[in-house]
Amino acid sequence: MKALVLESQKNCVVKEVSTPAPGDNDILVKIMANGVCRSDWHVWEAEVNNYPSKILGHEFTGIVEEVGKNVTRFKKGDRVIAPFSGSEGTCPQCQQGHTNICDSFLLPGFMYPGGFAEYVSIPYGERNLVHLPEEISFVDGAALGCRFMTAFHGIVDQAKVQPGEWVAVYGCGGVGLSAINIATAIGANVIGVDINDANLELAKQMGAAYTINSKQTDPVAAVKEITKGGAHVSIDALGFTQTCVSGIRSLRKRGRHLQVGLTMNHEQGHIAIPVNEMILKEINFITTLGMPAHRFASLLPLVTTGRLTPGKMVTREIALSEVNDIFTAMSSYSNTGTFVVTTFA
Repeated sequence: MKALVLESQKNCVVKEVSTPAPGDNDILVKIMANGVCRSDWHVWEAEVNNYPSKILGHEFTGIVEEVGKNVTRFKKGDRVIAPFSGSEGTCPQCQQGHTNICDSFLLPGFMYPGGFAEYVSIPYGERNLVHLPEEISFVDGAALGCRFMTAFHGIVDQAKVQPGEWVAVYGCGGVGLSAINIATAIGANVIGVDINDANLELAKQMGAAYTINSKQTDPVAAVKEITKGGAHVSIDALGFTQTCVSGIRSLRKRGRHLQVGLTMNHEQGHIAIPVNEMILKEINFITTLGMPAHRFASLLPLVTTGRLTPGKMVTREIALSEVNDIFTAMSSYSNTGTFVVTTFA
């Protein structure tokens, strides 16, 4: 089969590799669409990559090609979507329903070969695949990717955004736009913050009531003015010190900051936050990772009924051979929207 293989830092190559053979509990999926995500970019641009898989891609939809002998809930021909956060089912987190933080860290494209390929074998397939409704296209399903599921879990389950609240989203890339769409669907008033006017225009299409170009305007002051005192919830969808701290400082007293974006390499996972200010205002700092597979039962109906519109974010369908160029553009933040691989060449 054709696959995009990460051969060295910032160098992915399309080549022929062996088609995986599913084990007794696994499901072989023919990939129909796979989104290009900033999480993939983090691995692509890293000087050191310690993940076992050299085939990235974790935002995929497809058709079941073959099932292991112990699989009963899926059959050949089923349309499926893969949760970003895989699990094996035996650890305490899985037993408590928090499969997204399973001790196995069973993430496609990281811990096993992912969706930048014609086929993927899904370990523990019955846990780690979800049926994709006929009403959702493969491209729209891939656009849900990790971005919508991560944003949904963060906004609904973690930050518990309520109708009528003000939400400031810093970074209007894939997960930021998803957050805007979801918070708007809940009934929140959303402000999108970015340095790219094209992204801000897309943020309006996804439901943002206001947008701020932070290159031209102090976003903290602007958010406080728009909201008459500060947002109830801020979301950092990028992972920069500046966006994280600005998000926190955009909040009113007792506000909640949701950290979605991973930090850049030079920050090594560490950001200095204004702790004293947070204590004085009783600010909550909340994190989120992926989404438990069972929460798809709540997410997918919002897509089939049109309340969530992942397809609006798709800028273009691309081939495997174009992914390197998309990653390069991600480095300069010059992309708008999201890109989905549908051609495996």
